[in-house]
Amino acid sequence: MDLEALADFNAVASHGGFGRASRITGRPKASLSRRVRQLEDALGILLIERGGHTLRLTEEGAALHEQTAALLDRIDDIKEALMGDVGLPHGRLRVNAPVLFAQRGLGRIAARYAAAFPDVQLEITADDRFIDPLADGYDLVIRANPQPDTELAGRCFLRDELIVAAHPSIVRPESDSHAGPIPAVILPGMPEDAPWSLTNAKGVLALRIRPVLRLSSMTMVHDAVLDGVGAAMMPRSLVQADVDAGRLLDWGVVAQRRIEVWALYPPHRHVSRKVSAFIRMLTEQFVDGSSDGFQSLVRSSA
Repeated sequence: MDLEALADFNAVASHGGFGRASRITGRPKASLSRRVRQLEDALGILLIERGGHTLRLTEEGAALHEQTAALLDRIDDIKEALMGDVGLPHGRLRVNAPVLFAQRGLGRIAARYAAAFPDVQLEITADDRFIDPLADGYDLVIRANPQPDTELAGRCFLRDELIVAAHPSIVRPESDSHAGPIPAVILPGMPEDAPWSLTNAKGVLALRIRPVLRLSSMTMVHDAVLDGVGAAMMPRSLVQADVDAGRLLDWGVVAQRRIEVWALYPPHRHVSRKVSAFIRMLTEQFVDGSSDGFQSLVRSSA
């Protein structure tokens, strides 16, 4: 059996079609189609049903994909391991990151990586939806506070804390018996009736909220809070400069809401040199997990 043709078939099956497999692997669509046809001819069976709008594997195709996809990944792992540390990282590296993290200097980290490892074709996309590295064709995904039961392996490279901040024009409550709920800017899906539990120098404070805006990105939330429309929960590293400058007031830390940012990858794969190098660059940027690493990523306005 031609292993390269088998790899092309599994790419098409994993990514749900010839077009998507072509975009992710960088191989021409016509080449993928030809190699799959050659594999079918060699095996004497039909693997993919043609003619539909969506990819459908035949029963034999589904069985072949199920039994060989992990095996091919293992072959790649063995090859990488046998090569050891010989040579620099090379090949295609696809990374996905949350929108806010991507907007806070990830492009500069990517530029440094490209300069250090010119033989790697680095592609980074920003997305807040759930990403399955295997199904979506990514080598590495960056996520804040991944689910504890995730099957992905990885490393926490950044820690932050969530605080409530607001414009100085908004009266900060001094006790739980504050006259009424505070105007709040929230993300979609956040509960509207649950109080915000804060800790500050005066102890624990439970705030009732009245949502005035629901915005889908933390960047928009930040902008809205700076304009004085309401208070919001935001990462300290995002707003500390505004607090220091007096543009915002820090009302306190949100209890039991620490932020951990992880670099994640499929657990059964050998961690390739290109992935290890990217993770190492993240850990070097955020030394000891400190969010102070964002400071050197901010471009001077001068």
